[in-house]
Amino acid sequence: MRSKLFALLVAGGALAAGSTLAAAGPCGSTIGDAPPAHAAEGSPGTIVDVAVGAGSFTTLVKAVQAAGLVEVLSGPGPFTVFAPTDEAFAKVPAETLSALLADKQALASVLTYHVVAGKVTASEATKLSWAETVNGQAVRVEARDGSVFVDGARVVTADVAASNGVIHAIDRVILPRKDLVDAAIGAGSFKTLVTAVQAAGLVETLKGKGPFTVFAPTDAAFAKLPAGTVEKLLGDKPALTSILTYHVVPGRILAEDLPLGVTKKVKTVNGKELTVVKDRDGNVTVDGAKVTAANVLAGNGVIHVIDGVVLPK
Repeated sequence: MRSKLFALLVAGGALAAGSTLAAAGPCGSTIGDAPPAHAAEGSPGTIVDVAVGAGSFTTLVKAVQAAGLVEVLSGPGPFTVFAPTDEAFAKVPAETLSALLADKQALASVLTYHVVAGKVTASEATKLSWAETVNGQAVRVEARDGSVFVDGARVVTADVAASNGVIHAIDRVILPRKDLVDAAIGAGSFKTLVTAVQAAGLVETLKGKGPFTVFAPTDAAFAKLPAGTVEKLLGDKPALTSILTYHVVPGRILAEDLPLGVTKKVKTVNGKELTVVKDRDGNVTVDGAKVTAANVLAGNGVIHVIDGVVLPK
């Protein structure tokens, strides 16, 4: 079903580049009292019908129309839509919103990041932690203080029924994340790592679907190596590739996934195992290198910043 949706989006020129889902218990389940005029009696109508009838998603409906996604979201689905309210869109700067509405490809990328293939109710969501979107990236949803958060946006009303899925209203617009490589470039503190990834020919891999967990040495970490080491590695592609892939683990590993006081062996893309230790104070080390910043989420994985370069045994 999802592949069919992708095909429809691509055919329409709408799809641009781009699971557990944690949630609290079920929230309120209705927005608006009357069904859309053209819905069959007793039927809530499609996701688009319900959004139009609710009256609190006028900007979202306008965006769906501008992106050419009305037919898709009126299709059989089912879909789960994390729907920003008009108040949520009002938080987006006017110039940004206008530019987005004028760029069909970018708009479709943002909108499909709010859509999950399949129907996920609030009660079902409690069993999950990530949800892969139609955009291709996965959204992180957490339960905190009795509320559900999707990439930091709070679910203000859950389980709004539609004939082809369910709507969960959220209080802000969420945006697709950069991939691991672009996230590293944007950070500005991984220039040596990015240069090494380019020299090893790993850019395409780390821009791929993944997901991957990257233990990323900073420029300061590379500077700790003996003089001339980096330059030598940059000229030795096999050795460089071996070291870089030793810093990459398939899948997403978040800091909170590791119990306190545990030593864990994790298999890297290199094929060898890293030793990850989380002490009872919550500090994490990887083969002795300290994690200085954890859970930097990217579109295709997660980055943990480390203060040293680790080497395969």
